[in-house]
Amino acid sequence: MNIIYPGSELALFAEARHWKRYVATLLSPFIGDRILEVGAGLGSNIPYLHHAGIRDWLSLEPDPDMARHLADRVGRGELPANCRVIADGTGALDPDARFATVLYLDVLEHIEDDRAELARAARYLDERGALIVLSPAHPFLFSPFDAAIGHYRRYTKTSLIAAAPSDLALISCRLVDSVGFFASLANRLMLKQAQPTPREIALWDSWMVPLSRAIDPATGFYFGKSVLAIWKQSAR
Repeated sequence: MNIIYPGSELALFAEARHWKRYVATLLSPFIGDRILEVGAGLGSNIPYLHHAGIRDWLSLEPDPDMARHLADRVGRGELPANCRVIADGTGALDPDARFATVLYLDVLEHIEDDRAELARAARYLDERGALIVLSPAHPFLFSPFDAAIGHYRRYTKTSLIAAAPSDLALISCRLVDSVGFFASLANRLMLKQAQPTPREIALWDSWMVPLSRAIDPATGFYFGKSVLAIWKQSAR
């Protein structure tokens, strides 16, 4: 897995509690008992998605410093004890490993060969396993911020669906964070910042995300700044 992931944005978004809670509500029906999170970063998704029925949560993080930090958090009891960390990518997995859920949360856009990556990940799904990808949407919104943090692309619904193996069954593909879309558009057209400020992140998370959480379902998840796709493994 060739991943370009400077990670400078992780600390900025780690405190985006409204956003992570919103994403968790969308994903919770598909979070099984054995989880593989690819590109887990600092582990900031785990507290929002981990539930009592989880038996094993494996975090893959190719950056050794972030993997060490994540392992330290588990060791200090900040994250559940049944979480473990491998400082590598999917190529390091045991070929016989199987997971109920495989997560790519704001990660796939950092991987150059996204199709090969998802094809490899699909091999680790159990009989009814779910593959979940959340990524930035709309190529026309690609900004200096995307370039600065190592994004290869932003996705349309069509391009994200096309990146997954055709033998997986698509459950849903929808756009989320409708209000945040307009903030991203403004940044692309006018501000052109390489990185948002902590104040801007706090404003988006505390004000825009709750509005999006109400508006997105009302508009049928028709537009938003992120695209969320969920596939299930067909019965073998």
